[in-house]
Amino acid sequence: MSTPGDPGWLGWLETTWLAEALRREPLLYPLLEVVHILGFVVLVGSAAMFDLRLLGLSRRLSVVELARHLLPWARRGLAVAAPSGVLLFLTQATQLGRSPVFGLKLTLLALAGLNAALFHRRVFRSARDWDTEVTAPRSARVAAILSLLLWTGVITCGRLLAYL
Repeated sequence: MSTPGDPGWLGWLETTWLAEALRREPLLYPLLEVVHILGFVVLVGSAAMFDLRLLGLSRRLSVVELARHLLPWARRGLAVAAPSGVLLFLTQATQLGRSPVFGLKLTLLALAGLNAALFHRRVFRSARDWDTEVTAPRSARVAAILSLLLWTGVITCGRLLAYL
C-alpha cells in the first residue's frame, strides 16, 4: 500500500477516514477484495456465457431469453464490483492513480461498457430474427469477440496491479 499524504486529490482520498479504516483493519481489505472478485465473476461470467452463445455455442438456447436471464445478473455483478472497486481504490489512490496498468484497466472497462451498449442499442434489436438455431449476424459475433477480449484484458490488468 502507498503511504497516505501525497498532495492532490488522490492523496486526499487516501487520508479519508474510510480509506484509513480499510487499511487499519486487518481483514477489511482482503474481504473487500473477495467481494470485488465475486462481483466481477458474476458480471464477467454472465457476459461470457452470452458472448459464447452469440458465437454459436448452445444454439438451441434462445438469445432473447438468455439475455433476459443473464443481463440482470450482469447488472447485479456490476452493482457489487463497482463500489467495492472504488473502495479498494481509496486505499491506494496515489499509487493506482499514477499506474498505467490501472489507466488501461479503466479504459478497457469503458470500452467493454461501450461495446455492450452499442450491441444492445443496435444489433440486439433484431435478435428475434436470429434467436435460435441460426448463426448470429457478423456484427453480433464481432461484439461477442470484442467483449471476451475486453473483459479478459480488464481481468489481466486487475491481476497485474498487484505485481507492477
